[in-house]
Amino acid sequence: MIFARGFTAEVRKGLLNLAAGWRQVLIEMITFPLFYLLIVLFMGRGQLRADLLLPVLLGMVALTFIHEQVNRVFWSYLGDIQSGVLEQTYLTPLPSAALILGRQVAAVISALPTALAVLATGAAAITLQGGYLPFDAQVIVPLAAIALGTCGLALILCGLTLVFKRIEIITQLSVAVYAIAGGTLVPLTALPDPIAFLSRLTVPIAPGIEAMRDILLGGHSLAALPTGWGLGWLLAQPLLITATGVVLFNQLEHLARRRGTLGRY
Repeated sequence: MIFARGFTAEVRKGLLNLAAGWRQVLIEMITFPLFYLLIVLFMGRGQLRADLLLPVLLGMVALTFIHEQVNRVFWSYLGDIQSGVLEQTYLTPLPSAALILGRQVAAVISALPTALAVLATGAAAITLQGGYLPFDAQVIVPLAAIALGTCGLALILCGLTLVFKRIEIITQLSVAVYAIAGGTLVPLTALPDPIAFLSRLTVPIAPGIEAMRDILLGGHSLAALPTGWGLGWLLAQPLLITATGVVLFNQLEHLARRRGTLGRY
């Protein structure tokens, strides 16, 4: 009962923060789609080329989601540390797992408006170019893999901020790395093999993007994905990242509690 109340309270708090920051959300729902169109224009040398709109859209939606989700949950932890709220939370009977899970769910929900705005913009641009946005129910699997793996990454970053202060730059650098070398804008098959290997191994959105492109652009099934490391890795990678995130967060959380640094910044 305590877990359920704590979980619900964290989700509610996250959604209230989303509503309170509606102006920021509105700005992001405008700037991220514009950024997507500018990228396509740049890659198409000043033209919204039909052959670029959909491949870049799939990567941009995933990139927008991981940016919003990771940053929202990270800054929620950092804000609670700075205000002393996090330290007080650990003095209550509330299980920390409820706090963590509630924040993750709220961050996932809060990331959706901006990601959906990018998707809607891409769909409109593709339609205006005389094409259509394909859909296949199989993409639900890579989308779920992206969401789960992103939560694992957020756990790692939040655990780090409990112990190592002022690491905000890491979240920004990580998103820049995903944009450049994560297969979001340029397929991993076009990147050097070592970079493609590391991206498929460690970037939460990389296998999902490759799978979505194979399904929607190539017409392949989940069981016969031609690029990447196949369905097995698509399912295993987010589970491994999340498991790593849970273990690291627990270790760093215990370390911060033992040092008494939950309220320091």
